[in-house]
Amino acid sequence: MAKYSVDPGAPDETYLRFWRERHLCTLTTLRPDGTPHVVPVGVTYDPEARLARVITGRQSKKARNVLAAGPDGALAAVCQLEGRRWATLEGRAFVRTDPERVADAVRRYTERYDKVPRPNPDRVVIEIELTAALGHG
Repeated sequence: MAKYSVDPGAPDETYLRFWRERHLCTLTTLRPDGTPHVVPVGVTYDPEARLARVITGRQSKKARNVLAAGPDGALAAVCQLEGRRWATLEGRAFVRTDPERVADAVRRYTERYDKVPRPNPDRVVIEIELTAALGHG
């Protein structure tokens, strides 16, 4: 994987394989004052739906940042890296509370990270509707 950008809905196999590996990621959202908020998260990537998903609590700062952006969503990016390899997904984030969407995000997280997340009655999913994908490796 050389340095390049890809269609987030049709990545090449090398890019997709890297996103299937178990890696801790970062999520960057913007605070209401415009400054970046960067936190470690688990991310799942669904190129067919052009979505990246992050499960979190409804009251987390990342969820509140997305909600504060209003109904048009918030600009956001997720990134993972290993050594010199890295991959970033960018787009517009929305907080989803629908139980089926949250359950689907939990299932995907469990598959990628081989770990069932702890129970959280206030769980939501941040879905990032992808507009760009970048990488190097």
